[in-house]
Amino acid sequence: MIAALAACASPDKKGVESGAGFIDEATIVSSIDGIRTSHPETDNFLLEKGIRHAASLWREEDGSAQQFTDFVATNYIASPQKRKEVFVKISSYFESLGGNLNEITLDLKKVLDESAGEIDEIDKMFGNYSVGSHVQSDFYSNKIAFVIALNFPYYTLAEKEALGEKWSREEWAMARLGDQFVSRVPAELNQAMAAASGNAAMYIAEYNIHMGKLRTDDNRQIFPDDMVLLSHWNLRDEIKASYADSENGSEKQEMIYRVMERIIRQEIPGKVVNSPDYEWAPFSNRVTKDGKEIQLESEPDTRYTQVVNIFNAHKAIDPYSPGMNTAILRKFAGEMEIDQEEIETLFDTYLSTPQLAALAEIIRQRLGRDLRPYDIWYDGFKSRSSIPESMLTEKTSTLYPDPAAFRKDMPAMLMKLGWSPDRAQYIADKIVVDPARGSGHAWGAAMKGSVSHLRTRISDKGMDYKGYNIAVHEFGHNVEQTISLYDVDYFMLSGVPNTGFTEATAFLFQDRDLMLLGIKEENPDREKLQMLDAAWSLMEIMGVGMVEMKVWKWLYENPETTPSLLKEQTISIAIEVWNKYFAPVMGNNDSPILAIYSHMIDVPLYLPNYSYGQIIQFQIEDYLEGKDFASEVDRMYKQGRLTPQHWMNGAVGTKISAQPVINALEEALK
Repeated sequence: MIAALAACASPDKKGVESGAGFIDEATIVSSIDGIRTSHPETDNFLLEKGIRHAASLWREEDGSAQQFTDFVATNYIASPQKRKEVFVKISSYFESLGGNLNEITLDLKKVLDESAGEIDEIDKMFGNYSVGSHVQSDFYSNKIAFVIALNFPYYTLAEKEALGEKWSREEWAMARLGDQFVSRVPAELNQAMAAASGNAAMYIAEYNIHMGKLRTDDNRQIFPDDMVLLSHWNLRDEIKASYADSENGSEKQEMIYRVMERIIRQEIPGKVVNSPDYEWAPFSNRVTKDGKEIQLESEPDTRYTQVVNIFNAHKAIDPYSPGMNTAILRKFAGEMEIDQEEIETLFDTYLSTPQLAALAEIIRQRLGRDLRPYDIWYDGFKSRSSIPESMLTEKTSTLYPDPAAFRKDMPAMLMKLGWSPDRAQYIADKIVVDPARGSGHAWGAAMKGSVSHLRTRISDKGMDYKGYNIAVHEFGHNVEQTISLYDVDYFMLSGVPNTGFTEATAFLFQDRDLMLLGIKEENPDREKLQMLDAAWSLMEIMGVGMVEMKVWKWLYENPETTPSLLKEQTISIAIEVWNKYFAPVMGNNDSPILAIYSHMIDVPLYLPNYSYGQIIQFQIEDYLEGKDFASEVDRMYKQGRLTPQHWMNGAVGTKISAQPVINALEEALK
């Protein structure tokens, strides 16, 4: 929530036009000298850094150069003790403000996010309203932003990496406070971004395929009448589940793959989406109704319209973020605190490793056939792939007929993972479970006293195994969100370095879903198989992350693009990445399948977090071997929001790298 607030600012474009260099060097030097004269004992490094940072944010509408000098003289805090006292007060105010705005946002989005009745247009209007969009605009107007920028200046990523090793926890927390005022973006532009993102999220949340209405070209139905799958997550999970179906699995997988291709290319008939009214043969793209063939128009590039709208919203914000003037820079150097090129190099290193071809050969032998593009989701290394999903669903639907049942069982699940009864209850009490409209997600609290929300999709027949697997993943998010809020010593350090770290926790939980069901894995090769599964999964998710990064680079090179052009380029990039990394491994050319991921549409540039999260997860799993899971997870996530490399070094004693995964894969292959 604080990060969201930090994106908001001045209400008009005048700030950008008049801001650069408005406070000149002479005024800055004069202000520094004035404080040094009146407070000779002051810390010169903090003094100069704070005044220069405040000057970079000061605009003509904030006052004259003389007024800036007067403001500095009045508001600079020279006393270290007084600075600490003010820091504690500001932290408390931020927790109250961010936490309560978070609660309001949850209320306004309730109908959109939860299975809570019909969505009316007014629900979308309220749900897409950004309640915090004017907060920092007000903070610049009333000069709160300048007091903070002056006394708690911003440190670049390079400075945090260089200085952070010697910082105390308090110094880290003060540096994080300095992150709150880095750029000034008009409130209406943040509101436009919220609307574009909200519309995309709704588009994805309602993109259901009625599988019972799909037909082969010889008019056979191969999926149950009542099966409805959300794209892409549930479609992907059905491909995974079908590996256990030796009789019809391949035919189901081929049909789902064809559905995915039609979605990517926007060849899918628009009216079959989220509708049970038509029979659709995805191979021939023929549609029938009441036994008669009819003609329906294809979806009119709606998928790519969402991305263009979000890109245009980012493009409008770019001029207000000097130094981070693209969405790519803001996502990686700003939000993830990792250089984008570093991420791309990391991905390239892993995707190019020859061990992946050897791994593909094992899968080929296990399947007894040549690999198909959808085998990027091969699930046969997991022990559950040999267990009929119907049996797993029978167990999960009995245990969890509704969200309340899942919540009631959370303390027991945490105790199975090693937490004491008291600690398990302490964590579980701070998480509630809601029925999700989409596939499910986790939404954290933003102040002590509030609860995190686990949204999960449960039908009237109870929680099926797919929903359970996702719910356990989201439960991992909630546990991290609880520890990193309630157990971190400074509120300004609450959270994790970036979303890759919370994804790591979610993966740790998800990998233990069978254990939580009381199903014991007896396979002596379990650890080797887990390694092979993790390595294959990492290849797949790195591929889609690579596609998305290249798509956004292309968007900035072609800023006037249309949805149609973006569609063609996305497909082209997906095929290019496939042919470079996946075709040599899998033996198929020109597949666009890497472009199917829904997060490319509603949460752009999020996908690289998954790969980063898996690398982090592997390093943590490797470290946890032989140690107490619960106490170590508590210890790691109590570190809070350090930079990624500092966090990982504190957690496991090494920095982040793909090499440990490659080494472990090599050993497993041997």
